Amino acid sequence: MNVKETKKNIIQAGQQAVEELIKVAKEPIVDSEEDVAADRLKNAAATKKLAIFDAFEILSRIEEEKALLENKPLDNKIESFKGFAERRSK
Repeated sequence: MNVKETKKNIIQAGQQAVEELIKVAKEPIVDSEEDVAADRLKNAAATKKLAIFDAFEILSRIEEEKALLENKPLDNKIESFKGFAERRSK
């Protein structure tokens, strides 16, 4: 398998991962009938946030790799969801 085919397979796997992350993000944080501790709510919300941000990051990278495979210029306006320090560390 050549590099181009490998990258296409990785892109497909990334798209499947995004679909799974969307499922996680759509699940309700709590069952309304259940009494939930504040720390558990906080952890559940953090998990959803992480799933959403990871999905966007994967999508951005997929777009970059597709553009490279198709020899299209990259759109430099695509920003990942990194924090201030992470963006400035380069």
